[in-house]
Amino acid sequence: ITASRDRRIRPILHGYFRSSCSWRVRIGKFLSLALKGIEFDQVPVNLIKDGGQQLTDQYKALNPMQQVPAVQIDGITLSQSLAVIQYIEETRPGPRLLPADPKKRAQVRMISDLIASGIQPVQNLYVLQKIGAEKLQWAQHFIQRGFEALEPILKETASKYCVGDEISMADICLVPQVYNAERFKVDVDQFPTIKRLNQTLMKVDAFKVSHPSCQPDTPAELCT
Repeated sequence: ITASRDRRIRPILHGYFRSSCSWRVRIGKFLSLALKGIEFDQVPVNLIKDGGQQLTDQYKALNPMQQVPAVQIDGITLSQSLAVIQYIEETRPGPRLLPADPKKRAQVRMISDLIASGIQPVQNLYVLQKIGAEKLQWAQHFIQRGFEALEPILKETASKYCVGDEISMADICLVPQVYNAERFKVDVDQFPTIKRLNQTLMKVDAFKVSHPSCQPDTPAELCT
């Protein structure tokens, strides 16, 4: 009975419009709505305003790492984007974001982890604030290095999408990272497979409506 009641409560996503980790979950949210019928509520957490709303005691109680996103779902709180996506995958019926084939599933996880663990963390807001004046060069270096590894992997695994012809968790990770690359003026033309996949995915509704330029907390000057 408790599990049924928890399922009736809409999940809550605490995030920030420009956070790539939050964007991963937003993409998963809109894919889940389209594919699995799951609706989310969103609560903005501004990483800059008031010294960073993620640093308050109230938010720390929700996510001890004081990062976004945090998702309240089914009576628990999850604070890592890939954990959220995989939880939804494992608890809700519908088309898969992790392939049934073990080799393809491992490839999806490899690509997702390469981005979520190997590229994004070293150029997130907290790290860049510590770097100071060299933050642009720092971000460019690590995104360039990561994409140089990612491009040949995707040449082997990709068809229409990152792994085969179905959207997966790997695609959910790729698009926000390409957005970050463009923000930090990395020349994505160097990576034709990454560029092609991103262009294809940005035609999909879930990726368009979850874009940082059209979120409830997006500043007016950045809205499109």
